[in-house]
Amino acid sequence: MKLALTTAFFTLAASTALAQTTVQSCDRDVTFDAPPQAAVSNDINLTEMMLVLGLTDHMVGYTGISGWNKLDAAMRAGVEALPELSEQYPSKEVLIGADADFYFAGWNYGMRVGGDVTPETLAPFGIQVYELTESCIHIGQVGDKDAASMDDMYTDLRNLGAIFGVQDRAAALIADYQTDLAAFLADLPPLPQAPRVFVYDSGEDAPFTAGRYAMPNALIEAAGGVNIMENFEKSWTTVGWEAVVERNPEIIVIVNYGEVTAAQKRDFMMSNPAFADLDAVKNDRFVVLEYVEATPGPRNIQAVKTLAAAFRAD
Repeated sequence: MKLALTTAFFTLAASTALAQTTVQSCDRDVTFDAPPQAAVSNDINLTEMMLVLGLTDHMVGYTGISGWNKLDAAMRAGVEALPELSEQYPSKEVLIGADADFYFAGWNYGMRVGGDVTPETLAPFGIQVYELTESCIHIGQVGDKDAASMDDMYTDLRNLGAIFGVQDRAAALIADYQTDLAAFLADLPPLPQAPRVFVYDSGEDAPFTAGRYAMPNALIEAAGGVNIMENFEKSWTTVGWEAVVERNPEIIVIVNYGEVTAAQKRDFMMSNPAFADLDAVKNDRFVVLEYVEATPGPRNIQAVKTLAAAFRAD
């Protein structure tokens, strides 16, 4: 199955028939008596989950995309009928003003612990919240959560399908993703050993990277590599460059978004004498993932393919 997102996916009408359903959202059970009719999603990857499930007819807008990311043609087509209510994180007033009844967001994906917009602050206004699974680590105990996995993304699609009464559509989509990825990986030659991989999101004084609870950890593992920061009991986090040098990555994955381009991030590492002895720098082994590929969402499938091919390149 070709996983490029298409307008046909985006324009599917969601079913409105739904018996009362309850899904787990981080540490909460959330019950829906009927599919939300005025949903808002935050961030490009969460919005894309809504689009591939054909839920635009149930949305009143989206937030948190243009402040950091640019939409490609497929995404522009998918959201062309919807307004962007806020370029970055929305305020509570923005969601109330849109008459929203549902907010699909996550911790550090549109909500902050102790912030103005949380499930508790929105509940009095009739706005129910479903939280991105990958983000739950920010409000839970480390020992209670496994490392990030592809199942986190599948869980979100499955739960959204239940919430909006499109369980069959979600199940079929997940099955297609799993089948496609398994077939792709099965055709690749085995790796002699798992390459050491560093995720470089941003930052020059200290790098922002992915620990064991961030989605790139799952992507790297699925592709056959090992995240050099997998022992960091963190999600997206800042580390010291000393830790990177000590672990000597063979491949560096650059997350492309924001004002500093992927090329500029690569140039910074290639030109800095402190990194001259890193295997990845000596061999110029860099891989670029777009933000929408590196965060939980439908493009994780292509991200694993990109990484798996790069890990096997000469």
